[in-house]
Amino acid sequence: MSVLPFAVCRQGFQFLLERFSDRYASYSHWDFVSLLVHKVNPLQSVAMYVDMENGSGGYQERSRTFPNMRSKSQAPLIFRILLGINARVLYVLLLLLVGMMFYLGASTSPIIFFVFSICIISFFFSVYLTKWVLAKDEGPSEMVEISEAIRDGAEGFFKTQYGTISRMAMFLALVILCIYLFRNMTPQQESSGLGRSTSAYITVVAFLLGALCSGIAGYIGMWVSVRANVRVSSAARRSAREALQIAVRAGGFSAIIVVGMAVIGVAFLYATFYVFLGVDSPGSMKVTDLPLLLVGYGFGASFVALFAQLGGGIYTKAADVGADLVGKVEQGIPEDDPRNPAVIADLVGDNVGDCAARGADLFESIAAEIISAMILGGTMAQRCKIEDPSGFILFPLVVHSFDLVVSSIGILSIRGTRDSGIVVPTEDPMAILQKGYSVTIILAVLTFGVSTRWLLYTEQAPSAWLNFALCGLVGIMTAYAFVWISKYYTDYKHEPVRVLALSSATGHGTNIIAGVSLGLESTALPVLVISVAIISAYWLGHTSGLVDDSGYPTGGLFGTAVATMGMLSTAAYVLTMDMFGPIADNAGGIVEMSQQPESVREITDVLDAVGNTTKATTKGFAIGSAALASFLLFSAYMDEVSSFANVSFNQVDIAIPEVFIGGLLGSTLIFVFSAWACSAVGRTAQEVVNEVRRQFIERPGIMDYTEKPDYSRCVAIVASASLREMIKPGALATISPVVIGLMFRLLGYYTGHQLLGAKVVASMLMFATVCGILMALFLNTAGGAWDNAKKYIETGALGGKGSDCHKAAVTGDTVGDPFKDTAGPSLHVLIKMLATITLVMAPVFL
Repeated sequence: MSVLPFAVCRQGFQFLLERFSDRYASYSHWDFVSLLVHKVNPLQSVAMYVDMENGSGGYQERSRTFPNMRSKSQAPLIFRILLGINARVLYVLLLLLVGMMFYLGASTSPIIFFVFSICIISFFFSVYLTKWVLAKDEGPSEMVEISEAIRDGAEGFFKTQYGTISRMAMFLALVILCIYLFRNMTPQQESSGLGRSTSAYITVVAFLLGALCSGIAGYIGMWVSVRANVRVSSAARRSAREALQIAVRAGGFSAIIVVGMAVIGVAFLYATFYVFLGVDSPGSMKVTDLPLLLVGYGFGASFVALFAQLGGGIYTKAADVGADLVGKVEQGIPEDDPRNPAVIADLVGDNVGDCAARGADLFESIAAEIISAMILGGTMAQRCKIEDPSGFILFPLVVHSFDLVVSSIGILSIRGTRDSGIVVPTEDPMAILQKGYSVTIILAVLTFGVSTRWLLYTEQAPSAWLNFALCGLVGIMTAYAFVWISKYYTDYKHEPVRVLALSSATGHGTNIIAGVSLGLESTALPVLVISVAIISAYWLGHTSGLVDDSGYPTGGLFGTAVATMGMLSTAAYVLTMDMFGPIADNAGGIVEMSQQPESVREITDVLDAVGNTTKATTKGFAIGSAALASFLLFSAYMDEVSSFANVSFNQVDIAIPEVFIGGLLGSTLIFVFSAWACSAVGRTAQEVVNEVRRQFIERPGIMDYTEKPDYSRCVAIVASASLREMIKPGALATISPVVIGLMFRLLGYYTGHQLLGAKVVASMLMFATVCGILMALFLNTAGGAWDNAKKYIETGALGGKGSDCHKAAVTGDTVGDPFKDTAGPSLHVLIKMLATITLVMAPVFL
């Protein structure tokens, strides 16, 4: 590159600033100097802006104004009410709430007091992250306009979607209330004086609170992403490291809030029930039975998460497929080009599908894992006659409290460069994120050991805490293995994705074949890792020295529960990496639409590719945790059935024809659910494709920037279609286990086969979990690999953008879109929701 004297540069900038001060008043200094910062010839910069003035560069008619889609405030009702309260009154209310929490904590256990303290401190840390991110500049006005259009579309859809979900949740709450008012009671509940009506109202309140918290978690995930995207775009004009740091801290805010809410929600319910039900007082409920009252909380969280994932996934991928097929393949325009009528809908979808839905998803994962582990801990403590069982019951809450601490340190370990005006092209964003993850894992190992020694030490088995600490280490190693395996199969730095990209050179068909085979192969290693983890953790728990009255070891299942906690002991940092992906993707779209220099887009493309990998790794992580959590919930379900029926129920015999049929139905449920989710994306994408084609035909000036696309039309299409299409697969997942359980319960009644309904549902749950894990692994990995194969070609490999190889890769990417962002993520939510439904509805099947 030629080097011009400084005087020439200064004269050039003086000419630009004087010549265009009126016409380009909205441009910041960085708009003029960004090309120099990114090592572009200064003479080319001057020539480009001269072309802009003369009209020869094609920029003169380029639209920089984007529609404001907001008709009124789109914030959820609860947030509008809070914002309408006087600030001083709000502070007083918050202080009263915090005071009540600490009172409940002090009245319940010092452990609960500790959990409340850590969660509240973490919330203050999240406020610091928010202020830090929002203090960053938003860039020039055209970036702000695009960001506002994305924000308004996302918030509008969120309000409509969650309005629909809330109505369905209220209806389901009434159904649960009716069932619990007429169900049988367990002997433990009858002896404690807990009546049917009390049990029914407790379950319904827990269900609604879980649904509410899950919805808030989703909104927070979206709220931060639609405000951080433009700040990442602006930072990318200066430094890749600064853009990375903003995206990570924005994702960290959401992650800390989501995990903190899951922990404090369960702890608050536990403490409230403990105090107001007089637990452990004479003639009242035992503390070991208390966790069963929290099951409704997990069910409410999983119910909202499933519909949020379905609706958001259909929205984002229908818009993405429609935009890519017409824009990239037919019209040959770049990704996120402002001429594409579906581009705003695509960018909105990143927030409602990848941020809001993923926040609700991980909230549900943590809540379900905590509750199932508390149930198993209480059951084991009761069988072993442990004098103080509170440590075994509350252990999951302490582990996730430490998760907030270690993940916060991991987030802070990612720092910007000292000189934000310098780009270091050799920096690998994925390596930076992995360093933060390594810091988090090391601290998690240390805190996990401290937690086990503090809470799981008992005189009956002095070395048991060490066995359980090793179970936690197994879980942490499992999480790391899942992250590594997902990265290997989806990162274009590794062979599988490069081989997939090479297959695109021979056409669209070979690309599809290679992607499907890669996805199928990718299921093997995760299954082996899960198998080793379950066996190792079960054996460590079994040999911990804890035995029941008959001398039989009882720690096996609790060992797997501890391993699950170990796997999720870094959940906040993992969610941070997951939220990083859609924020970086949105930032790239804003850069492209605002016509920033190519060098800025190169930075956001690198971050976007890394975001695709982190999203794939966190989905693999979620699948692994779902497998372990479902195993725990399945065991809790069998214990629940035994309690209600007063009959031992510890195995499922698939040699019984009806039980085998239940397994077949469970497997079929996974395939039909996946098919309906993918077909919903396909039908909606067809509407988007037809609309985009219509606009290009009826408005030919779109291609030369003389006419503006109608972005709002595509937003309206995908919003209405996604809300309509999410109902059928969601209803299938919710209704199926109840209907099947009732049918076989009646059959068992007339044939004299006791517990037939419960056994069939157990078989259904078992087969659905196995098939769902494999299907989700296949869909998530294949979709992520297709996406990054396209990204690899777009770096200039195999002909680069616009080549036949690139078009074949785009086809593969569009096939993989509903796999990785709709059906795949929805499946691991479905697995856990089936487990919580069967646990809540267990009395119905008897």
